Amino acid sequence: MKFFQEFSQWIKILEVPNISDLNNSCSNGKSEVFIKVAEALHEKKIGQIADDIRSRNSQVKIILISGPSSSGKTTFAKRLAIHLIVNGMKPLNLSLDNYFVDRDKTPLDENGNHDFEAVEALDIELFNQNLLSLLNGEKVEMPKFSFETGTRFYNGEILHMQPENVLIIEGIHGLNPQLTSSIPPEAKFKIYVSALAALNIDNHNRVSTTDNRLIRRIVRDYRYRKYSARETISRWPSVRQGEEKHIFPYQEEADTMFNSALLYELAVLKPFAEPILLEVQPNQPEYSEATRLLGFFRYLKPLKPTEIPPTSILREFLGGSSFIY
Repeated sequence: MKFFQEFSQWIKILEVPNISDLNNSCSNGKSEVFIKVAEALHEKKIGQIADDIRSRNSQVKIILISGPSSSGKTTFAKRLAIHLIVNGMKPLNLSLDNYFVDRDKTPLDENGNHDFEAVEALDIELFNQNLLSLLNGEKVEMPKFSFETGTRFYNGEILHMQPENVLIIEGIHGLNPQLTSSIPPEAKFKIYVSALAALNIDNHNRVSTTDNRLIRRIVRDYRYRKYSARETISRWPSVRQGEEKHIFPYQEEADTMFNSALLYELAVLKPFAEPILLEVQPNQPEYSEATRLLGFFRYLKPLKPTEIPPTSILREFLGGSSFIY
């Protein structure tokens, strides 16, 4: 698959097929160049995606971005917008959160709880109507959704697309054909974002992609959502279940994929994640998982984040980003 071949090429460029090579890079003074090259590979790929969008003779008017939890979708979307501007396009953001149906119409899951991750939790009919109106050059008053009252409202915000505008829509259902069923295929460009770790522990064992995302989420949740590692770990099976149901089945719908993993990131995440994981107590059910992750970090030498640029995907989890979230 081209996606994996591309990342394998990145590994060859960076010369870090396994953790021991990463540790050597962190120890011999090469970490600064290593980080810069890894980030440049990301930048080049995002630029290529923007070029692909532009090459479609201005047919593309809607960019749909999806991917599993902690893949860095938000930062990717913001970086892509910059490259689109360089290409003479003017991106606009449209939030799917404002298209939730009223709370009393939200579908229920098998336990009788509101299923906010189901595609039916969105007003797909209104969403498609608004998109078609925007593509036809009409002015559209955009809906808003109050999570406090569970109802839709309008505050007079008007969206109007000019010929050079393109909509960027990010969400878990972005690649689901049902979401944009009324939109012509040629008007859409679908992107799947995931953090597919390719670093090996040794010559026989690979770092788990799921673990990579879980560690990102543990750090982010602790720093920005005030969730403990225990809370994040306990929620993770539910998060994974939602991904299996709503995201992974549609990844082949994508026009292109972006791998947001950075080969140096686990070394940087180590000093942030370890003290958070150590807070999980032996009498708590999440202790074994926390201990497993701590055991993995024993293989890694820490790397300071000082050389990570403010536009990096990793800044979405560590802080220090120049983007506003």
